[in-house]
Amino acid sequence: MAITISVLDQSPIYPGETPEEAFQHTVKLAQLSERLGFRRFWVSEHHDSEQIAGSSPEVLVSHLLAKTEHIRVGSGGIMLQHYSPYKVAENFNVLASLAPGRVDLGVGRAPGGLPRSTQALQQGSTEAPSLTDKIMELEQYVHNRLAADHPLAGLKAGPIPGIPPELYVLGASVASAEIAASLGLPYVFSLFISGDQAVALEAIRAYRSGFDTSLGREPQAIIALAVLAADTEAEAKELAGAHKLIRIHLASGRTLTVATREQAEEFTRQSKEAYTLEEREPEITKGTKEAVREQLLALAGASGVTEFIVTTNVQSFDKRLRSFELLHEAFAEVPAEA
Repeated sequence: MAITISVLDQSPIYPGETPEEAFQHTVKLAQLSERLGFRRFWVSEHHDSEQIAGSSPEVLVSHLLAKTEHIRVGSGGIMLQHYSPYKVAENFNVLASLAPGRVDLGVGRAPGGLPRSTQALQQGSTEAPSLTDKIMELEQYVHNRLAADHPLAGLKAGPIPGIPPELYVLGASVASAEIAASLGLPYVFSLFISGDQAVALEAIRAYRSGFDTSLGREPQAIIALAVLAADTEAEAKELAGAHKLIRIHLASGRTLTVATREQAEEFTRQSKEAYTLEEREPEITKGTKEAVREQLLALAGASGVTEFIVTTNVQSFDKRLRSFELLHEAFAEVPAEA
């Protein structure tokens, strides 16, 4: 089975590093990903964080496009509930005009930060359309086909690129898979956030079974996951460290996942809601390149997914680069009939 590898980078700021260094690492990793022949390189959106520098993916995407030559570059993703679909379409239409055929527009609905950053991002907003409605409107703007019965019919999100950005729905639940399916759009399941492979497989099944083919498109499912390849099993285990995922269950019914208990406690303090916390082991595909290859092939066989978007959270930048080099080697060595 042929496996395609893509990369998601969150521009982490590790202890002793600066935001400037974090972005330099992101650029170097994008350039390495291009040299290794990976398909796409995405960057994330996080707000009010001292651990992650990437708060403005559309700006970072522009810089990465200028620093690379042919790899696809995009957002993983834009948190669409904070923004006007019209403005998001304008931003990415500019990018797609600057780098034709190289721009991906991944959108999601995670808050991307603490409640106070959500309040700041949505300041003055009185509308509360559903995510589905926002994605539908965004796609119409991106493809310059705003519905005739839309209140702003005739409006264009200029410039209109010759090759529009490719739109992807991101999520970590069956519900998000159903949204992507109903809209007939590509779907990315974030296993590194969900941490539950059974949910990932259920979401992919729901996506395929419910996919709307009326627009002439076929389902395209991708899994985003944490991967750590090292020269030995012992090194991989050591580098993975004692990472935990903290799941926040709010009284309002919302569930969110963060990386540390401190982040969880700060989130709940700002939200002023009753809550419970659940600590879980993160889902990390780790080991030697041979072990990682076997794990990814097994997941591909179980899900039918042949493209993985990989994120690697290792403090030593050299070890991060080495992990991606080993991942490339792992699949470069797979026989053609595998």
